[in-house]
Amino acid sequence: MDALAPYAADPRRSRGRIHPETAPEGRNEFQRDRDRIVHSGAFRRLEYKTQVFVNHEGDLFRTRLTHSIEVAQIARTVARRLRLHEDLTEAISLAHDLGHTPFGHAGQDALNRCMQPHGGFEHNLQSLRVVDELEERYIAHDGLNLCFETREGVLKHCSPVNAAKLGEVGRRFIEHTRPSLEAQLANLADEIAYVNHDVDDGIRSGLVSVEQLLAVELFARHHREVVAGWPGAGERRQVYETVRRMINELVLDLSRRSEVLIAEAAPGSIDDVRAAPPLIAFSDEVGARAAQLKRFLFDNLYRHYRVLRMTSKAARIVTALFDAFAADPRLLPDEHRRKAERNRHRAIADYIAGMTDRYAIKEHRRLFAVDEA
Repeated sequence: MDALAPYAADPRRSRGRIHPETAPEGRNEFQRDRDRIVHSGAFRRLEYKTQVFVNHEGDLFRTRLTHSIEVAQIARTVARRLRLHEDLTEAISLAHDLGHTPFGHAGQDALNRCMQPHGGFEHNLQSLRVVDELEERYIAHDGLNLCFETREGVLKHCSPVNAAKLGEVGRRFIEHTRPSLEAQLANLADEIAYVNHDVDDGIRSGLVSVEQLLAVELFARHHREVVAGWPGAGERRQVYETVRRMINELVLDLSRRSEVLIAEAAPGSIDDVRAAPPLIAFSDEVGARAAQLKRFLFDNLYRHYRVLRMTSKAARIVTALFDAFAADPRLLPDEHRRKAERNRHRAIADYIAGMTDRYAIKEHRRLFAVDEA
């Protein structure tokens, strides 16, 4: 790693952990966080949580796990160029989806509706709950006991009401300040990864076509160049090359524009970063291209009738599970039933949010199918 910039997060000056621990030997504090995330049960379960397509629909589509790895790869590339802390950037990237429900945003929206009378459900807040409370891997404390800087990056969004309950890590949502540049970078690396790889998965699934995507400037320009240069390569390879070039354009633009913004603001420390406007951003021109691609995906992929049919089923599964457990907590497995004695609805939300797609489907069958036990 190159020498850290003065505005980068420095593990030697971390705001620390909820539960003080002896400093690690042979690795820095942010490396320790990254390692704890990778070894967590919640991280492993991302392998069977959906990105757009439900897990059983095909082995070649992205999952939350592969998506998180792709986010980390993109974020580390930019972090190195900006002289930010790569280990912190990677840790935030790998942890950002730990609180996601089964069935992606459909599951999240359904669980939020169920939880409205009981405090609601926010997947970013749930990710923080996972690393602060729900992981049970250590004798000395609940959760993973991550550094403040990692925790604030995991909490990308939060309502002011919930932020007020979180103490120091929630304060920025009340005071309208910024997190570290590493956290800002992980957020936009997430965007780069999902829009480009949803293009790839959308074409592979047959739900969107190359012809439709030619109406999107970012895709069309690169695809024309690829086809002109390699007309006989075949559509699959042409799409891969197009997506690769799209990612490269967004990564380079994000790096260059962020360098300009950082130079103009001239932050001398991470505290200056927190007080400044956002300093990790796309240029206006490239940001507009990315926004056009997101609108296309929303209209043509995420709202495709086949996707909506599956998300409708997913919402019914989540709702039925919640209602059944809320009506009779004795149906819960022992560990979760004990937690429900203290806070019934939040414990049920934690249980459902931790499920993989396939586990939620099986649990639904066990509860409602007469031939299942």
